[in-house]
This record gives sequence, structure tokens and C-alpha cells, in this order.
Amino acid sequence: MPHLRLAPPAPTRPGVLLPARDLAVAWVLMVLLAALAWLLTIGQSRHMGMQPGTMGLALPLFLLLWVVMMAAMMLPSVAPVAITWVRGINRRSAGPARALRIAAFVSGYLLAWTAFGLLAYAALTATGHLVDRNPGTGRWIGAAVFLLAAAQQFGPLKRVCLRHCRNPMFQLVQYSRFRPWAKDLRVGAHHGLYCVGCCWGLMIVLIPLGVMNVAAMAGLAAVIFLEKLWRQGPWLAWAVGFAFLVLAVLAPFQPWLLPGLETAPPMDRMTGWAG
Repeated sequence: MPHLRLAPPAPTRPGVLLPARDLAVAWVLMVLLAALAWLLTIGQSRHMGMQPGTMGLALPLFLLLWVVMMAAMMLPSVAPVAITWVRGINRRSAGPARALRIAAFVSGYLLAWTAFGLLAYAALTATGHLVDRNPGTGRWIGAAVFLLAAAQQFGPLKRVCLRHCRNPMFQLVQYSRFRPWAKDLRVGAHHGLYCVGCCWGLMIVLIPLGVMNVAAMAGLAAVIFLEKLWRQGPWLAWAVGFAFLVLAVLAPFQPWLLPGLETAPPMDRMTGWAG
């Protein structure tokens, strides 16, 4: 009986949703918004150390900072979907009205990430308390977080949500059936939930790497962008999963990999936005 070799699955290609000219304006607007968010994030990070936990921030201030971070990291990759929805699927506006509809879509998208920010705050609060009580637990928390992130990269939820983010056309057509009330906001939030399902594993590695670690945020933003828009994105997701497995093994023995879980000498902690 002949030996059968199974070919690896062909990587999913992101659909070409609109001509480049139609996407250009949205790309420029989204990149400018992301650049502004990056400037705010970098400016704030200069006044904050990579401390365990919530860095002394109360929940409202943490969520405000979290939304700015998500805007910086996510908007470039969501630009094609937002403009496709407004210009390619639901063509009922132009000029300022279209800009307002894109803004509503983005607001709904960030609302989904704000909800995830509540979970992130709870996780950071818990890990901060554990590390304060017993600094030695930081290395095991870091290993567990990297292991969980790796599991998410290989899991079915990642595969389903990444497929949606790379080829959203079918779902966007389904969104056209939504009732008119706050339609763009709800479509953005719905798409944002898929994005959370796709990227939550990448976000939790900021617990050991440091929530205000700008280099880590930039690296993760690049991974998210390439996973969603690069032809080899699904294979990159697997490669990142293997990298997280390696970090999970090394974390208990290499504390320098865990700047976000290192305890620092007593210092004044921030209780609000730095001036």
C-alpha cells in the first residue's frame, strides 16, 4: 500500500477587501491615531517603572492608559476592516459622516478591549499582591503566563478568531443585517471581540514583561499586525507559540526575562497620570 504524505495546511491569505486607493485614507488616519497613542504611551512610560501589579494606578486611570495602549497597538491592523465596513459593505455616507462612522466603529472596537482591560486589571492586582508577599513567586507566575500564552497560540480559539480577522468579509456582510441603532459601534465591538479572542494570549505576556515595557508593546504590535495581514501570518502565530514555550522553560531560571515581576526598592508610586 503506498505511503501517503499529508501536505501541511495552506496558510490563510487575508482577503483583498478594497482597492489600495480606497484603503489609503483609512490607513493614514489610523496610523496617525496610532502614532498619537504611541507618543502618549511612551511619554507616560518615562514616568512609570515596570513594577509588579497595577503600578499604583486606580482602575479608571488604568483603563484610560490601557485604551491608549490598545489604540497604539491595534489600530494599524484594524484599519482595513473599518474602512471596508464603512465604504465597501454599508455605503450610505460620505465625507464627515463617513469619518464619524469610522470613529464609531473604532470606539466599539476599543470598547471590547476596555472590557478585557478589566480582566487585565484584576490579574495584575492578584499577581502584584503575590509578588509583594513572596518575591520568589514571580518566576513561577512568569512561567505560567508564558505557558498559557503558548497554549492560546496553538488553541482552536486562536485559529477561529485569527481566520476571522484575516478574512472578515463574510462576517461583515452578516453585520449589514444589524438594526440601525448604533450599528457602527456594535459592529466595531463585535469585531473587537474576535480580536480579543485572537490576541488575548499576546496581551497577557505584558504581565511578566511589564505593562509599560514599550519595547515589548512594539514587538507584540508587530506580531499582531503580521499575524493578521501577512500571508504567512498563521505560521507566525505558531512560531510565536513555540517562542513562548521556550520562555516558559527559561523564566524560572532567568529573572531578567521578567522585568514586570521584579520587586523594586520602596519608592513613591504613581497614583495618577504624570504631568
